[in-house]
Amino acid sequence: MVDAELDLLVLGSGVAGLSAAVRAADTHKMRVGVLTKGELPQATTRWAQGGVAAVLGGDPDSTDLHLADTLKAGAGLCDAEAVRVLVDEGPARVNDLITLGAIFDRDSRGELELAREGGHTLARIVHAGGSATGAEVERALVEAVQLTAAALHEHAFALELIVEAGRCRGVTALFPDGTIQEVRARNVLVTTGGAGQLYAVTTNPLEATGDGIAMALRAGVAVADIEFIQFHPTALSVDSMPRPLLTEALRGHGALLRDTNGERFVDELQPRDVVSRAETWRMQELGTDHVFLDATGLEDFDQRFPNIAAELTRAGLDPAKDWLPVAPAAHYTCGGIVTDLQGASSLPGLWAAGEASCSGVHGANRLASNSLLEGMVFGPRAVEAIEAGVSGPEASGAMRTVLGMDPDRPDTVPAGVIGGRFVHLDPVEADPSLLPEDPAKARLVLQRELTDNAGVLRDAARLDAAAVVVAAALAAPRADTVADYELRNLATVGRAVVDAARRREESRGAHTRDDFPATDPAQAHRTVFV
Repeated sequence: MVDAELDLLVLGSGVAGLSAAVRAADTHKMRVGVLTKGELPQATTRWAQGGVAAVLGGDPDSTDLHLADTLKAGAGLCDAEAVRVLVDEGPARVNDLITLGAIFDRDSRGELELAREGGHTLARIVHAGGSATGAEVERALVEAVQLTAAALHEHAFALELIVEAGRCRGVTALFPDGTIQEVRARNVLVTTGGAGQLYAVTTNPLEATGDGIAMALRAGVAVADIEFIQFHPTALSVDSMPRPLLTEALRGHGALLRDTNGERFVDELQPRDVVSRAETWRMQELGTDHVFLDATGLEDFDQRFPNIAAELTRAGLDPAKDWLPVAPAAHYTCGGIVTDLQGASSLPGLWAAGEASCSGVHGANRLASNSLLEGMVFGPRAVEAIEAGVSGPEASGAMRTVLGMDPDRPDTVPAGVIGGRFVHLDPVEADPSLLPEDPAKARLVLQRELTDNAGVLRDAARLDAAAVVVAAALAAPRADTVADYELRNLATVGRAVVDAARRREESRGAHTRDDFPATDPAQAHRTVFV
């Protein structure tokens, strides 16, 4: 065992985890540890370009409009109570970041510059460095955590939750020296992000392998909405991992989407799922692997979006002259560990926030730039609940689906609660020989399979094919390396994604079934793995 028992162990170093760590250590003087498999600044947060959606004052915007936009994007599966918390508390959390030293873009009068993105009725997105918001948010939080945390474990890989007497008591972890040790804590907060690395084309860093969600699934913790994987429609179509992201703000400023014939084919400011589907259908129709983003009409591109301009220069592209090749890329895991409004999971002592969680704010599809906001709001809420002595979940937020229903009577749903279908993972016959023994090569096979058969467009036959490959990845014997553990976690989450997608025989939000193209009102429920 390393160190003395902590009050709080934070897994991951993105905006949700670091916001919580700062609040716990600085405000409440808790003994806090942060454990991350990379370095503190390597989380997915730093890749976030779009910004933070928050109503920071000024007519005609309001938190009610922000709430309405979020509910619309979530396609009937958002928990309205959770969204209300998000939009009401978000502005104060943005101001907290500014107090910590985060520097957001301002106009000549010193006012915060606000951008509009897809799915938003009004401009309410604050940015830093044009398209470097995540990096600026991460910088401010990392500096604060380094000053306040009692223990920092970098390059340490969390393997399994420690569960004793029905309560989470820490994790076992693989340390850089090759030893497996226990890190014990009275409370564990999972902020390990999503699983974008399930796919061959993603905007997520190599570390986004669904580790926290996979540990929760293996421990029997409730996980829901995992079939809803959001694809970002404008990832630069170049041979790199992760794919460079061309922020939604470009379209908010007037950039246009064109097919390879030069024709526009979609309203660029529709939600991401709508645009990604339109792109994929058009690419299939024309037999191409990309469409184009036409930003030639944007003024002062280099000044507004310096990071993107530099990326395009490296790719040999000039946004003033060239149409930019883009294609949908896996971007955000909308579901995860089910939590209440305080971040409590179904396992006492285990908390979750950010992309690894299912708090109810995203439903079937996340509204652009609500991701950083969710981490900033719900990470600190978990800390406040821990400080208040809360030991388990309550029937609020997405947890109302788990605690507010009788699993034996799913037809009986209390008013205002999203119904739930409680399931176990279906067994699939596994043939480990389908995958190479080398974990890196096996990961590539798994990614390609899920991209082709469980990506933007899905149907029963393709999902059945994906299930076979996922099962093979789970069944194959593996060594004790980080690459092997990551492959196991990807396969664990991938199995849940495919299983839930097979069960959802409709199209809703970020989940599109070509064989069930309509949205079925009878399926306005969560698929909950227990």
